[in-house]
Amino acid sequence: MSAHVPPSSGARSAELSSIVKAYDVRGTVPDQMNADVAHALGVGFARFVDAPRVLVGRDMRPSGPELVDAFARGVMEQGVDVVDLGLASTDLVYFAAGRLDAPGAVFTASHNPAGYNGVKFCLSGARPVGQDTGLFTIRDTAMQVLDGHPPADAARTGSLSTRALLSAFADHVVSFVDTAGLRPMRVVADTANGMGGLVVPAVFERIPQIVLEVMYGELDGTFPNHPADPLQPENQRDLQARVVAGGFDVGLAFDGDADRVFVVDEAGRGLSGSTTTAILAATILRSHPGATVLHNLICSRAVPEVILESGGVPVRTKVGHSFIKQIMAETGAVFGGEHSAHYYFLDNFRADSGLIASMFVLDELSRSNSDLSVMRKPYERYSSSGEINTQVEHPLDVIERVATAYPDATQDRLDGLTVDCGPWWFNLRPSNTEPLLRLNLEASDRTACDQHVVELLALITSG
Repeated sequence: MSAHVPPSSGARSAELSSIVKAYDVRGTVPDQMNADVAHALGVGFARFVDAPRVLVGRDMRPSGPELVDAFARGVMEQGVDVVDLGLASTDLVYFAAGRLDAPGAVFTASHNPAGYNGVKFCLSGARPVGQDTGLFTIRDTAMQVLDGHPPADAARTGSLSTRALLSAFADHVVSFVDTAGLRPMRVVADTANGMGGLVVPAVFERIPQIVLEVMYGELDGTFPNHPADPLQPENQRDLQARVVAGGFDVGLAFDGDADRVFVVDEAGRGLSGSTTTAILAATILRSHPGATVLHNLICSRAVPEVILESGGVPVRTKVGHSFIKQIMAETGAVFGGEHSAHYYFLDNFRADSGLIASMFVLDELSRSNSDLSVMRKPYERYSSSGEINTQVEHPLDVIERVATAYPDATQDRLDGLTVDCGPWWFNLRPSNTEPLLRLNLEASDRTACDQHVVELLALITSG
């Protein structure tokens, strides 16, 4: 098979540089993300991983099959075999990379709108690929391909095979808890026409005492009902209403590639990612006493408090899966959680999974034998602002100006600027891709939280 040189490659090369983010590739179809770009990324990934085979899966977006075909061609040109997993959630691909000990790629744009697609990569064992762990190397090779200077084809062309792992993945997910010990419950899952529509029923059919209802379960990458972004409160409203109207015990809101989950209690109130992290930490530490648990620096103060109270060792990290997986490997942590509803498990190859998190929530709910609205209360100790984005011309200059306004407070620069003022604290981080500052603030009560948010926003916009 001869090397493929796309037309107008120079323009596409410049476009590629803008869509390779800190943790993955994400762009609009077809101007930024198309078959030429996918082919080039296949060449780049095959050369970077230097492995005999590569796994590839895709979400339900209409552009997925064409992109996967082009990516696979690029991989095979380098003499590397391709195992096509077909339709797959991101956590299914991570599972495959761990179970089969092979690098993987999943074509998904996660929670982004229908006009987007992209790729998340991992190494064998589901080890992360980010900006500091190979993603920019893959990008640079792909840019050479797009610029008309591809590496030579290998002496042999790789083979293409298929593999179905949904059943094995579902068995893996339910293995994290004693399913026989789960009490009868009624659960409704809003999969937002995303990959949850495939993987969620496969898991819950293994737990007959739990009655599952799926909302928007049809796989449809045009997202006809609402965006697959449960981090935005408006995208949880249908689920919250259905939980109450249908008398369900728990609601689960999955994002487009189903690696994240937000939880809703029986009263229709959503749990923050911090609250769920605290619950999961307490649950896991019960069977792993003294273990290390990670939390990113935007999580509520309640999270490290609960970890300590549960006999664990809390470790604070930067935001992002690459950082968390790396520190999990360094510390031997059993679990890590983020405010954005990414939950990482040692026994899941340190990868994140919304479904495994759901299993632990149901397990803890069964153990407590109470309603979720009651069970959650000990874990919710403070009032938070949520993430507030402000567009500014010079984000780093604004951060320095804010830092000088609190000279007597404890400050650190682990990820952006964190300022601890005693009864309240905040973190101010620049976006990786836009001229935005992201503010997260927490205080002892709602009034104080709201007052300090006004104070900070005035300071951020005063320049």
